[in-house]
Amino acid sequence: MNQLLPLCNSSDLLEGGQAVPFDLNYAGETCRAFAIRYEGLPHAYLNRCTHVAMELDWQPNRVFDDSGQWLLCASHGAVYQPETGQCAGGPCHGGLVKIMLSESCGIVYWHSAYNLKPVQF
Repeated sequence: MNQLLPLCNSSDLLEGGQAVPFDLNYAGETCRAFAIRYEGLPHAYLNRCTHVAMELDWQPNRVFDDSGQWLLCASHGAVYQPETGQCAGGPCHGGLVKIMLSESCGIVYWHSAYNLKPVQF
């Protein structure tokens, strides 16, 4: 079942800025996820590096590198493309788990689907 769930106000996602964190149920466990804005569009991913299952943040809600062009795992330097979550360099394997978002009337929504279920808003 796919359901639209409000995540945040559109204004909370600044281009290349801090991530908006949220929790969800993925594969039977509570996981941290984050939403960002890149090239004008909102994107969201599980906050779990594909190299080692650790959160990417180098400081709370900071997942972009200094240039604001790449998602960076602070622990081992894995680099991901913000628009797709695909590995772009470093010790990553594949890509981040993408969470579908949409934006309407100043609100960003995430699409719960299959085994993605909200834990808190």
